[in-house]
Amino acid sequence: MSIPFTRRRTVLLLAGLLASAASLPGAALAQGSYPAKPITIIVPFTPGTGIDVLARAIGPKLSQRLGQPVIVDNRPGASGNIGSGFVANAAPDGYTLLMTVNTLVMNATLYKSVPYDPVKSFVPIAPTAVGALTFAVNPDFPAKTLKEAIKQIKDHPGKFSYSSPGNGTPQHLAMELFKLNTGTDLLHVPYKGSAGAITDLIGGQVQAMILPVHSALTHAKSGKLRMLAVAQDKRVPSAPDVPTFAEQGVQNSNVDLWYGLMAPAGTPADIVNRLNGEINQILAMPEMRETLDKQGMVPTPGKPEVLGNLVKQDYVRWADVIKRAKITAD
Repeated sequence: MSIPFTRRRTVLLLAGLLASAASLPGAALAQGSYPAKPITIIVPFTPGTGIDVLARAIGPKLSQRLGQPVIVDNRPGASGNIGSGFVANAAPDGYTLLMTVNTLVMNATLYKSVPYDPVKSFVPIAPTAVGALTFAVNPDFPAKTLKEAIKQIKDHPGKFSYSSPGNGTPQHLAMELFKLNTGTDLLHVPYKGSAGAITDLIGGQVQAMILPVHSALTHAKSGKLRMLAVAQDKRVPSAPDVPTFAEQGVQNSNVDLWYGLMAPAGTPADIVNRLNGEINQILAMPEMRETLDKQGMVPTPGKPEVLGNLVKQDYVRWADVIKRAKITAD
């Protein structure tokens, strides 16, 4: 039985339209084929760091939900610039992602040249977590409150020093922001990593430091450090007796370590939205909250634009701080 000409023409037209649609970008995703191969999450810092733990906690659960292996690849160097640059130049197909921290925006101003633009080189997928910071002092420092510490520092300009894990780190910039907003004078002593910075704070070689709450808690409980304030809007559940900066009269100085997942600019919106939904559901799992709590992090599920706005706002904020404080990465 032959098909009438008009009906046959309609069938051929529909077949042609379907074939054309299948060849369009993103059509494979629309047909449900993403992901069709392993996904790699680049961590631009060494194994064992907080950002690495975060990526490795999310990775297996994302793999289970997507049905493809999720590989965490550490590409450290140049304060995260090497790994971030690698992702910025990767194919925008959803198979190479970046787990990042707020050094992404800080480095863009600190260094004369970085292999990416923090706003233009990436598309945000989802915010993932935040880590609280605290202003801590050696127990021999003559101050029991932040107000007393500020008075001591102002009364003895240049006498006291503070440590950080290195030039341009969030801890360094957080203290410089504190100095700008309080008119205090503290000497910066940079270290190559947190271990030495905390050790010398405990030993009294330096008097103060801004560091992650979870790193300070054990030492504070044993009396080796004194936590004077947290750089958050609200008190931290793990240290409820430690007041905030604002509670002690220090304004506009809140800083935390925020983490987020990003992809190369140009990654299709369907892929971004798919990953955003999966990441948000993973972050809502009780076991994820428990895992991150041990690292001093709080899960922060949210839409891509939340992370995008954070990147834009912090880029402007830290560029201003770096310029005013005359900070360099050297």
